[in-house]
Amino acid sequence: MIELTIGNQGRYAEGVLAVATLTLPATTEAVQAALSHIGVDGRRYEEIYIAQCETPVPGLAARIGEYESIDELNCLAALLETLDGNGGLDKFEAAVTLGEYTGSVKDLINLAQNLDCYDLYPGVTDEEKLGYYMIDEMCALKIPEEIQGYFDYEAYGRDTFLNETSEFTDRGYICNNGGSFIEHYSGRDDLPEEHRVFAYPKEKEATRSILATLKQHREAAPAAHSGKEKTAASHDER
Repeated sequence: MIELTIGNQGRYAEGVLAVATLTLPATTEAVQAALSHIGVDGRRYEEIYIAQCETPVPGLAARIGEYESIDELNCLAALLETLDGNGGLDKFEAAVTLGEYTGSVKDLINLAQNLDCYDLYPGVTDEEKLGYYMIDEMCALKIPEEIQGYFDYEAYGRDTFLNETSEFTDRGYICNNGGSFIEHYSGRDDLPEEHRVFAYPKEKEATRSILATLKQHREAAPAAHSGKEKTAASHDER
């Protein structure tokens, strides 16, 4: 749903471009693999930035900043997956174009959960089509049959458009229907545990093994030294 190109902020400051692709929603292991690829280990390098964002929802990438939370974006991507396939993604796309509740990833998460506050009329892409839709489909106004040919549907559609919080989009005409918008998500403390996937890579097993071997060697060294002293003493006694 959301494909990110993430980069190592520290390496970028040093003049080195280190980037990796991360597709959301993702698992913690996938995030760790991407961070490991660009050298972000939580010790020498901790900060990342979003170099590029791609998504099938037009206009959405432009709403995502360079330093967004991976966990929040993971939550948004998971919500968009649930909308795909039942027309919900089309409505979300149109709602993003309308521009309400799109100022932050937090807003977008809430928008994805409040699409019942919007009505989408597919195929209605201009004022004349809106006029016909409102009269023929919504029965908003009864036009006597003998004057239907003279009625200005475009003007009626224009009046409707101007009196609603609405927009013509590639997916059709969308308008705010006045429903109650509920803030389900108020910040990162509300983030469901399954969407908390950001974690630095674990220390490599090989590194731990080497350190353990060196420790064992250091601990064994004094014992070996004592043994030589004892042997030498035995030789003198002879």
